[in-house]
Amino acid sequence: MSWNPAQYLKFADHRFRPAADLLARIGMAHPRYVCDLGCGTGHLTLELKQRWPEAEVIGVDSSPDMLAKAREVAPGVKFSQANARDWQPDRPLDVIFCNAVLHWLPDHDKLFPRLLGLLAKDGVLAVQMPRNHESPSHRLMLQAAANGPWKDRLASVQGINPVHDPAFYFRALASRANDIDAWESEYLHVLTSEDPVVEWTRGTALRPYLEALDGAQRDAFLAEYGRLVAEAYPPEPDGRTLFPFRRIFIVARRN
Repeated sequence: MSWNPAQYLKFADHRFRPAADLLARIGMAHPRYVCDLGCGTGHLTLELKQRWPEAEVIGVDSSPDMLAKAREVAPGVKFSQANARDWQPDRPLDVIFCNAVLHWLPDHDKLFPRLLGLLAKDGVLAVQMPRNHESPSHRLMLQAAANGPWKDRLASVQGINPVHDPAFYFRALASRANDIDAWESEYLHVLTSEDPVVEWTRGTALRPYLEALDGAQRDAFLAEYGRLVAEAYPPEPDGRTLFPFRRIFIVARRN
C-alpha cells in the first residue's frame, strides 16, 4: 500500500497536534536511543531530535515514499525501511514513539507487549492511535464499499484495524510495565477546505479502497463516499466543517 506524503500533509496542523500532546507526556530527561516507529514524513522525528539533541534518534517506516520525504525533512537523522510489526533494533531503546501507525496492524494483544520488550529497563513506549472507526467518516466508507458495483473488488480490502479502549492496553501491558497511563481524547477539527472530510480520509483510511479500484469505478466510489460524508458533516453557516476525531494514547514505562 503506497503513501502520498503531500496528501497526508494537507492537514498537518491537525494531524500533528495529538503527537505534540503525546510527546509532552513522556517524562524522560536524557534518553540515549530513541525510535520514531512509523515515522512517516519525518516531521515528528525532527521534533524528537530537537527535544533530545544528545540522543541518537532513528526513524523507521515501511513506505519508501514517506522515507524519501523524511530524509528531506530531517537530513541529519538515520532512517530505515521496516514494518513496525517485526522491526528489531540493534540494542534496547529508551523511547519508542509511535504516532498514528499501530492501528494499521492487527493483534494488539501481542504487538504491544512485543514493543515494550524492545525497551531497556525504565524505557518508555508512547503510542497515539485514531479510534474513530465508529464515526460517520469511517462507517460510511464501509457502507459505500459494500453497496456499489465495486463491492466484490473491495470485499477483501484490509483497512484500519479496530482500536480497543484504554483498559485493553492497560491489561495488555500491566505485567511488564510499572507505570501505565492510557486515555482517550476527542479533538474537534475545524476544517476549511473543499470536501474536507474526503480529503482527510484520502490521506489515511480511504487509501486501501482507492488503491483497489481504478478509472471510472474509482471515481464513482469516491463520489458516492463523498455524497454520504457531505450529508453526515454539513458545513457550518460560515462554511467551515466540524470534524470530531477520537484518539487513544498510551504511555508505558517498562519494569
